[in-house]
Amino acid sequence: MKAKTFDRKFDRGEDISGQLDPSKARRPGEGQRRVNVDFPAWMVESLDREARRLGVTRQSIIKVCPAERLRKLAA
Repeated sequence: MKAKTFDRKFDRGEDISGQLDPSKARRPGEGQRRVNVDFPAWMVESLDREARRLGVTRQSIIKVCPAERLRKLAA
């Protein structure tokens, strides 16, 4: 189906779900990018303690902390 036909059906409120492949759906801006960050030893130790306390990996803690802070700043 051509994009114009798809758009027309969508605009008319027709069911276009059969034309979509949910397994290929992606959220904009949610792609992964690798970054390297150097932390002081005391910070890594603190991150490790918190990760053990929560039962998660260091990487999870490193991802969650900036995400929480950025949400607060955006509010």
